[in-house]
Amino acid sequence: MEQRTAFTAIVGRPNVGKSSLLNYMLGQKVAIVSSKPQTTRTRITGVLTEDDTQLVFIDTPGLHRPRNNLDNYMLRSVNESVAGVDVGLLVAEAASAITEGEKMLAGKFKAMGIPAVLAINKIDMLQDKSELAPIIAEFSQLYDFRAVVPCSARTGYGIEVLKTELRKLAEPGGFMFDEDTLTDQPERVLAAEIIREKLLRLLDKEIPHGTAVFVERMKEREDKPIIDIDATVFCERNNHKGIIIGKGGAMLKKIGSYARQDMEKFFGCRVNLKIWVKVKEDWRNRENILRSLGYDQNDFE
Repeated sequence: MEQRTAFTAIVGRPNVGKSSLLNYMLGQKVAIVSSKPQTTRTRITGVLTEDDTQLVFIDTPGLHRPRNNLDNYMLRSVNESVAGVDVGLLVAEAASAITEGEKMLAGKFKAMGIPAVLAINKIDMLQDKSELAPIIAEFSQLYDFRAVVPCSARTGYGIEVLKTELRKLAEPGGFMFDEDTLTDQPERVLAAEIIREKLLRLLDKEIPHGTAVFVERMKEREDKPIIDIDATVFCERNNHKGIIIGKGGAMLKKIGSYARQDMEKFFGCRVNLKIWVKVKEDWRNRENILRSLGYDQNDFE
């Protein structure tokens, strides 16, 4: 049996469901999901191995106009992801008109000669499925996609078809990861992302985008199947710190409780989670803080 692999960049504008599609295809959450745009900040590699084919997914941040150094990193992350893959997966939303960002991404595929599949997500939100025809026609004018797959990351509709179309584009050459690998992200990064997801879900407006999470310590106990995790949430203002902590610590306790539940499910053991909140003004423009959080200094130039 000849092994085949395809490195696949999942791209699209914010909030079209890229991370949700990735999680559904993998059957396990490796990318955080939120109704708020710009949830994903880093390239998250998910690995799906089925039979003789391994699909290595790179989930990129949503394409948007940069406003700070962190945004610059996210934009470069998208560009680098498209430049170094075998296959492009452009995710669009069924009920939305084509944007300039989507036209640009299709143009990148065309310029670089990358085979690409178009996934039109959130098909379950369309009352009249005939509305798809003009959307598909317009996208087809931008680029000759190898396949166009209407799908829903919420219901699972079309996901198997999408995986089949992506598998067709895999090339011989052996697997890049062990067959049981799910992601290449370090456990500390996954733990931090789980906490950040709860911040995004439980807090309002701009506060979640002004936060970052850093796992200071993560260690499994020698005598018990328990992982001790110490994490710090950085925010930009004192009043934001108060909102994150909440009256009598109620909000922080809720964030920690939900995060711990997801961590225990993912890591398969009990988790003792402690979270602190610190103010770091304008941290999204401070290179030393961004580097400490794992972003490359070359992305701020």
